[in-house]
Amino acid sequence: MTGNDITLKFTGARLGTVLLCAVLAGCAVGPDYRLPVVEVGGEFKEAKGWVQARPSDHVPRPDWWRDFEDEDLNHLMSRMLEANLSIAQAEARYRQAQALVRSAGAGFFPTIGTSASATRSGGGGGNAGQGAATGNQYSLSANVSWEADLWGRIRRTVEAGEAGAQASAADLANTRLSMQSTLAQTYFQLRAFDAEKALFAQTVAAYERSLEMTQNRYAAGIAAQVDVASARTQLENARTQMLALERQRAQLEHALAVLLGQPPSQFGLDEGRMPGLVPVIPAGLPSQLLERRPDVAAAERRTAQANARIGVAQAAWFPDLTLSTQYGYRGSQWAQWLSAPFHFWSLGPALALTVFDGGARRAQLEEARAIYDEQVANYRLTVLQALQEVEDFLVQLRVLEQEQETQGRALAAARESLELTRNQYNAGMIDYLSVVQVEATALSTERAALSLRLSRLLASVQLMVALGGGWQVDALQDVPPVLP
Repeated sequence: MTGNDITLKFTGARLGTVLLCAVLAGCAVGPDYRLPVVEVGGEFKEAKGWVQARPSDHVPRPDWWRDFEDEDLNHLMSRMLEANLSIAQAEARYRQAQALVRSAGAGFFPTIGTSASATRSGGGGGNAGQGAATGNQYSLSANVSWEADLWGRIRRTVEAGEAGAQASAADLANTRLSMQSTLAQTYFQLRAFDAEKALFAQTVAAYERSLEMTQNRYAAGIAAQVDVASARTQLENARTQMLALERQRAQLEHALAVLLGQPPSQFGLDEGRMPGLVPVIPAGLPSQLLERRPDVAAAERRTAQANARIGVAQAAWFPDLTLSTQYGYRGSQWAQWLSAPFHFWSLGPALALTVFDGGARRAQLEEARAIYDEQVANYRLTVLQALQEVEDFLVQLRVLEQEQETQGRALAAARESLELTRNQYNAGMIDYLSVVQVEATALSTERAALSLRLSRLLASVQLMVALGGGWQVDALQDVPPVLP
């Protein structure tokens, strides 16, 4: 038999082994993933009479905050998305998950290494009295090893890694959405304080005029000293409340600075108007919520990840097959390395199977199954909580709109009552204590109206976020697979 025949037979046997392993690598133990079923209902309970989404609607659009038509909010949101540190943390976690996927995918490919050594050794001579014999030994070799994925352990590991990376991508989207919501709500609260400060500025000016007028009436002997004291008390209380508003506004301004990734000392926002527009938000259907909520998508992907890890645990019961080869030269002189008699090679498979481990593999498999059951329950709970949030904000917005209508009528009546009462006092028909009571009621009604406006703005933000803020589960497909 010639050397060529031996080479051909060796090559054919090696090719057959590789093909067999490739076929076997398509087998993956463990359960295939199926999406857990959750009953979500056909429509939202609190959506009766609400605006239903049409196919052309964006529910809501990705830049949902623009529906409030506030340029300051738009500018702050753009800055926050670039500099927020919570988003930066979530983005770094996502890159970690992507790196883990690439690390797991490396198991599909062979490992190639090289080694080189040079040694000098000596020992006793063969005859007594002779000196020690010394010599050099040089070695250079390359080795290749590859683990055949017979039972799908690597495949399931990569599958788990990809699901984990997609869950991390959904976490990033959820963090971004949460920061957007926090910024919008903080901004609206700050603008509400601006509106209250403007209201108190007008109130303090009115109380100052009332105090001056009452002092004049007292000097003329028309009013009693108690009227002057009541007017002064009312004025100083209003000034105190105005100072409290400045403190609360400053704290919100500091919170905005942190959201923007800036020191509070380097950020300021001029006073402005409180947005009056509350956008109409199509609610859509409950089933669509599963496609629009990144937290729901993250819980579902972690369920898939836990399912894949069951396969990884099951693969530990089967033997591992590793193919390895080594080729190199070994000799005592550099010039001999290129000579055929001094080269060496090895090739062969190795099977490894754990026979007894004291129940460790069984425990790991039971743990993987328990983790999967936990993730299924977590996914279903996340879905139910998402449905609850939407229902809560739907009823909140609907009732707040009705409250604002009745509050508007109360505000108009309070303003009319205040004007009539002041006219009666100026005409000398009543004492100033009656005016104080009506002014306190009018101020409280004005503040209640502002509070309702703010509540509607906040509830609309919360509903937009509860509906997913324009996010779509299709965004998870951007995570590139590494399966061969």
